[in-house]
Amino acid sequence: MSVMTFPVSDRVARMKGSSTLLAAQAAAEMRAQGIDVIDLSVGEPDFDTPEFIKTYAWEGIEKGFTKYTATAGLLDFRNAVIEFYAKRFGAEIKLNEVAASCGGKQALFNAACTLLNPGDDVLIPKPYWVTFPEIITFCGANSVFIETEQTDFILTADQVAAAITDKTKLLIINSPSNPSGRVIPPAEMKRIVEVCAARGIYVLTDECYLFFAYPPAEPFSLATLPDELREYVCVAGSFSKTYAMTGWRVGYTIANSEWTKAMIKLQSHSATHPTSFVQYACARALRNPEKSMAAVSAMTSEYERRRDWFVPALNEIGGFQCSMPEGAFYAFVDVREMLGDRFATSADVAEFLLREAYIVVTDGAGFGADGFIRFSYATSMKNLQRAVEKMKAMFGEKGVAAA
Repeated sequence: MSVMTFPVSDRVARMKGSSTLLAAQAAAEMRAQGIDVIDLSVGEPDFDTPEFIKTYAWEGIEKGFTKYTATAGLLDFRNAVIEFYAKRFGAEIKLNEVAASCGGKQALFNAACTLLNPGDDVLIPKPYWVTFPEIITFCGANSVFIETEQTDFILTADQVAAAITDKTKLLIINSPSNPSGRVIPPAEMKRIVEVCAARGIYVLTDECYLFFAYPPAEPFSLATLPDELREYVCVAGSFSKTYAMTGWRVGYTIANSEWTKAMIKLQSHSATHPTSFVQYACARALRNPEKSMAAVSAMTSEYERRRDWFVPALNEIGGFQCSMPEGAFYAFVDVREMLGDRFATSADVAEFLLREAYIVVTDGAGFGADGFIRFSYATSMKNLQRAVEKMKAMFGEKGVAAA
């Protein structure tokens, strides 16, 4: 019997698989074999969802929030988003500018698919989250990458202005950044949007790490911009990282009413809406900011503690160089000094760590930065310390030969 070759659509065939999810899969497979894995690849909080949010979800079920909601989401959910942004940031958002989505990733897909046409150019700063260019590929548009290494991976308005083409339709921003953890200063963020708005270019901002900014950096949302600039902005928000709710799959968009209307139309033919009782729980959490932000602050403080130990420790390892991230929970390590006879690419370094030390990391090539490796410190201090000890034994400490 012959094996049929499935005729994958052209637009999906052109997409690449997620390197971050492949790394997570490798870790899971090794654990299943009984191997003691140190997983530094995962882009997921290692904290459990706060108990009071779980209670809200049960409350939603008991109250009968188990049916369809409007595609845009529960009215209470959307109003809770509006009220939260007003209290936290002083933003003035209208109801017809908010729509619920199944996580931040669907919010990004909805925004891109309702704006882009084949042949449009989309500006994406390097290094980028692995999914950004694949969304653009799916839309039939062209990814135009902006090199930011000269500014230590912090995007500037001048870099954006220099990259604009006659076909530029959209810029994608992610700050705090995955994978670099760098944070664009608020004043520079505003200048970036001003540059785009002056040319009629839209900005899609992925704010899933919004509240994981370490002092002196502070959370800053483009939803706070004046109306004449916000007309060109779509905020993709998520509960996944902020409240350690990755499996709950709920997010939202904040955009001008016409863009929002188009996203609701698209979603009505795909996921319809996020889970009803999860929307209820998120609305309750947003309306209890003291408790919610206390939980977020506790997580952020712990990430900061880990960062303050982990990044200097990485910089003691032979061949490693890493800037101090201002947000998120990633360290983006430059390993180009190690490339040569022993390793040809950063993927070889990642493979060596996996094979010889059972340390799972993500190669920078998937983020558009071959020669770098992303380490997640969304894990215990014990795991971070074990990983550093192993890597020092493998690669040596700076100024000290490897054992």
